[in-house]
Amino acid sequence: MTKKEIKKRKINWKVLITSFIIVYLVAGLGSVFTAQNTKTDWYNSIKPALTPPSIVFPIVWNILFFLIALSLYFCWISSKNNKEKSAVGIVFGVNFILNILWSVLYFAMKNPRLAFFEIILLLISIASMLLLSWKISKKSFWLLMPYFVWVCFASVLNFLSF
Repeated sequence: MTKKEIKKRKINWKVLITSFIIVYLVAGLGSVFTAQNTKTDWYNSIKPALTPPSIVFPIVWNILFFLIALSLYFCWISSKNNKEKSAVGIVFGVNFILNILWSVLYFAMKNPRLAFFEIILLLISIASMLLLSWKISKKSFWLLMPYFVWVCFASVLNFLSF
């Protein structure tokens, strides 16, 4: 095994831990707006019949955020230069902002219609993450696919709630 191959297999703990901190800060901020509103009369009155039980959401989102953090890590360490690293930072950063914003619009502002238009932007941002990660790290791409699928499902739920 060459030095390059050994270095490639080595875990960059600083980047890995930073990726997890960033992603779970996003998760925490989003949950501030979501958690307190999922048991309200308002939400229960608009919740579509095909909405999974409440317990499913924190489990799924924790898995998704874990996968997103790994995807960010692999995309970052696989970037060949600063231009690619900047693109990763921008594309993931925009997605994180849109992810939090959806929770604000839907749950805090109780505006499912506006949240639906925003979730379309969120899907576009995930598609951008997928396109970028495909070029940089196929592993990162595949780690993001469950996120894309789940947000597609969430878009349907969002649409059916107004």
